[in-house]
Amino acid sequence: MNMINVAIADDEALFRKGLKLLIEDFMDIDVILEASNGQELIQKLHRTTVLPNVLLLDMKMPKLDGIETTKYLQRQYPSVKIIILSTHFKKSFVLHMIELGAASYLPKNTEPNEFERAMLEVVDNGFYYTNEVMGIVREDMISKNRVRSRVSMNNHISSRELEILELICNQYTTSEIAGKLYISPRTVDGHRNNLLSKLSCKNTAGLVAYAMQNEIVKIY
Repeated sequence: MNMINVAIADDEALFRKGLKLLIEDFMDIDVILEASNGQELIQKLHRTTVLPNVLLLDMKMPKLDGIETTKYLQRQYPSVKIIILSTHFKKSFVLHMIELGAASYLPKNTEPNEFERAMLEVVDNGFYYTNEVMGIVREDMISKNRVRSRVSMNNHISSRELEILELICNQYTTSEIAGKLYISPRTVDGHRNNLLSKLSCKNTAGLVAYAMQNEIVKIY
């Protein structure tokens, strides 16, 4: 696996420094950028020649908070995968950030082992949602009594694409999907790109959010 480059944006200096030390104990993970708020982060991203693969982003920060920072990054730096790390775990926050394209939403007291798994899953698969987050999404679907989407008909989604979408949502990697369906990883990526285009999603996290919110696929 190639080196994973990480950025951290959090207004709590001690938490930021402690997180950096923790991350750099992981194999092939390097913190290349730190910022105390969204505005400072964006300024540093403008100046850097190497973008981070992953951004660890706090929700509550001065000058530019996590919500507005995420909106900006999705427009200007869509390749940067965002993991929200927050003490605020309200359902409304979690759902809103997933809808905005956050690749993961973790509480700040997450155990190191799960945090490491989240980092690697986000890099490999494009998202990582805990059982708690998946439960919040399911509750939201039930409470709003959403009707099952007919997206497969309206957007000409093939049965193969739906099959791949279901496996993506259940956190199978590209290579695992390829092995399961007896196709090449390149073919899997091609179907994923078709889904992104047909569903007007910017990234894999967006695909997963769309699929869950519209009850297109079964989540195990």
